[in-house]
Amino acid sequence: MPYLLQHLLTESAARAPRRPAVSSAGQALTYEELDRLSNQVARALARRGVAAGDRVGILAPKSAASVVAVFGALKAGACYVPLDPKSPATRLSAIMRDAGIGVVLADEERAQAALALRDSVAALHSVIVTGPHQAREGRAAAVLPGEPAVLPWKAVLSEPDQPLGNDQSIENDLAYILYTSGSTGVPKGVMISHRASLSFVEWAAARTALGEDDRVCSPAPLHFDLSVFDIFSTCQAAACMVVLPELMSTFPARLAQWMEREQVSVWYSVPSILTMLATYGDLQAHDLSRLRAIIFAGEVFPVKHLTRLMSELPRARYLNWYGPTETNVCTSFEVPTGEDHPELTAPAPIGKACANTDVFAVTAEGRRLSKPGEEGELYVRGPGLMRGYWGQPGKTREVLVSNPFQQAYTEPAYRTGDLVTVDADGNYLFLGRRDGMVKTRGYRVELGEVEAALYAHSAIREAAVLPVPDELLGSRLRAVIAADGASALTRQDVVEHCLQRLPRYMVPDVVEFCEALPRTSTGKVDRTRLASVW
Repeated sequence: MPYLLQHLLTESAARAPRRPAVSSAGQALTYEELDRLSNQVARALARRGVAAGDRVGILAPKSAASVVAVFGALKAGACYVPLDPKSPATRLSAIMRDAGIGVVLADEERAQAALALRDSVAALHSVIVTGPHQAREGRAAAVLPGEPAVLPWKAVLSEPDQPLGNDQSIENDLAYILYTSGSTGVPKGVMISHRASLSFVEWAAARTALGEDDRVCSPAPLHFDLSVFDIFSTCQAAACMVVLPELMSTFPARLAQWMEREQVSVWYSVPSILTMLATYGDLQAHDLSRLRAIIFAGEVFPVKHLTRLMSELPRARYLNWYGPTETNVCTSFEVPTGEDHPELTAPAPIGKACANTDVFAVTAEGRRLSKPGEEGELYVRGPGLMRGYWGQPGKTREVLVSNPFQQAYTEPAYRTGDLVTVDADGNYLFLGRRDGMVKTRGYRVELGEVEAALYAHSAIREAAVLPVPDELLGSRLRAVIAADGASALTRQDVVEHCLQRLPRYMVPDVVEFCEALPRTSTGKVDRTRLASVW
């Protein structure tokens, strides 16, 4: 029985060595090739001093090469830390310093950029270039001249392709750290163990009945937790992960053509991409009969857009998955289909707990929510919980608390911060957040982190960021700014400033200026008043 994520690969490579494992840019790696190449990466990492428990950065878009990197890091006994290639250097270096990353696996295009971060990341000493497609075509990546700290792909290929053979990892060890937005301006590293990830991965593969003939696609990048499904659940089933070309999701008609050509059978994404696909993809003009399961997560799917998608693609199953990064997916709801089921009139429930997971809601009075009409904050318990936030024990204690309903012994439970109620069938319904966190484009954003970036500008005296509801994006971000009187600050100045500190999805969509922010009687920013003038 697998107890480490890399065991999923070794087992599938033994069971189905010639089945396609990853299809990317028109080329494919078989399970045997993925297994052997990741062994070579693991050996290259070990040669560069990577030991059990070390954090290895991965700076590359999702591709066959980055999947090799993921499994190579795991096989070296390390914990992989996916880095957003689109993030500014300041954010990348902050994450790498926080995680203590000494080695980065990068594609050839980003290898030198990764190495340039050594000036601000003391621990960083090596960059290893990844590129499995060159191996299949007999071409090695070019040696980057004059830089011994960069190991080219051809040097990786000189390593033996057999397992390291000294893996002492156990299921409680960290598998990966995913960095999410932090309220104080510092990203939080969510630590996920092998056991926690496998708890979700095995449930998800069973829930979707994945098999060797499936072709699974999720547009989510490596640093987004949705990618865990299409890498690892797909691997468990010896199915094929199909990598969506970068930017394809922004062109719905081309996306539909690509899905038809690639014969995608399982799709997993945030609702906004599916909304664009249903609205502008001309789905009736394409043969998507192989698409049997459509999974959405990360934000509420507007009813009218979900209904339209279901009418365009009536044969598929529709699964609404819910769960913050800290818990993996913890609840699921399958949207009823067919003529016998009533038309949707409200957003789909987030459903009931996944296997080997328990969820419960706590009311403001501290009681367990038990009937429709009551509201409470959702808690999660089970093996899928994170280990905590890397290097932030105080933040960890705020959300990983003792289960208030377990008196016999101490049991951790995660406070999601999400407010829910329950319907007559026992399904949980999402109502909103209890704090300053919002969802935009499927990403979780702490408004405080955006405000901290704004305050870093010397001309900004006061700043507040508010969410603006948006059917497609979940929320747009609106910044209201009071600048120094002598400043000629413009919206473009603000945007460019933010782009130097934040990923693009966290940059405010709307920027407004005022003389001073309104205040409550206690001196706090009057966000209610600011929201009312929108």
